[in-house]
Amino acid sequence: MANKLINEMGLPRSIANIFAARNITTARDALSLTEFELMELLDVGLSEVRSALAHISQIVSPRYQTALLLMEQRVQKEQSRGHLPTQLKGLDVALCGGIPFGVLTELVGPSGIGKTQFCLKLSLLASLQAHYGGLGGRVIYIDVESKFSSRRLIEIGAKSYPGIFHMKGMAQEMAGRILVLRPTSLSEFTESLQQIKVSLLQNQVKLLVIDSMAALVSGEHEPGPPWQHPLGWHISFIKSLAEFSRIPIVVTNQVRSQSRDGSCQYSFQGQGRGKIVEDPPKHDSHLVAALGIHWAHAVTIRLVLESKSGQRFMKVAKSPISPPLAFPFNITSSGISLLNDDGMELMGPEINSIYSQGHDDIINSDGGRLH
Repeated sequence: MANKLINEMGLPRSIANIFAARNITTARDALSLTEFELMELLDVGLSEVRSALAHISQIVSPRYQTALLLMEQRVQKEQSRGHLPTQLKGLDVALCGGIPFGVLTELVGPSGIGKTQFCLKLSLLASLQAHYGGLGGRVIYIDVESKFSSRRLIEIGAKSYPGIFHMKGMAQEMAGRILVLRPTSLSEFTESLQQIKVSLLQNQVKLLVIDSMAALVSGEHEPGPPWQHPLGWHISFIKSLAEFSRIPIVVTNQVRSQSRDGSCQYSFQGQGRGKIVEDPPKHDSHLVAALGIHWAHAVTIRLVLESKSGQRFMKVAKSPISPPLAFPFNITSSGISLLNDDGMELMGPEINSIYSQGHDDIINSDGGRLH
């Protein structure tokens, strides 16, 4: 609107001609000058200048909108954008339908808390045929830490949807829709991003999971301040992927400990090529999300998985459509299960705090740890 032409604004022809003669052709040109500068330049009186500026400002200024209209626009936008339902009732209600399309959703938490479990369940839901309540598409799963387990995936599916998974060939069909990529370095991941963008269209991909972004960059840099600048390009590219593809993109993030003097100690270290071994913090205070403030601003939804006094909680710590809420949950053979759907509203420092106290890794039937 700032570049709207003055001669198209309905000003009196006499004053409009003076503006044109002085080469003041757009609203930006006029509003960039003070009243007294315009008086001198146009050689007209103060009342005429004020009248002209008021008229120009009224035309180019954004119009007021009511809170009701903004709310209706938000609801319409959310409905048109679409969601991947998590089938966790309380969480889906809080997020107005589930994991939203077209934006980044982040899962943050310590090792063994359930981030990968959640990603496996989302992958099943995205690959499940539409008439069974899924998205009926394929999934690209970036498995950085080699935590993806096909056996666990099938177990979650069989326990969650026994009527479907016991059909002949169904388990193999759904597992075949999940494409797993295991980059061993950030540079290898970077090289694959353009091909991932092409695959999102060619393979009818309905979900992209990166598990985990923090592990990708931990081997590239020495421990120190959170990785911000090296991830700048990746943040922009992944956000553009979400907007371009209009699918949900879920990224897991680790935690680091922060001492009282502000120094950082990361709770994971690289051991060998592509191997990440986490060392869970021995206390439950001063834990913060890794990757830094630039990454935090890039994500639209942040879900924090934590453990406090032996109970696991899933917190909606950041969302434009929900208050901060915490849901107690367990991990069972069918995946994550909320203990209640009401959620507890959070206030103050509880919103951003991350606890890791008194939780033990759950052992599944084949002796592997569930993360």
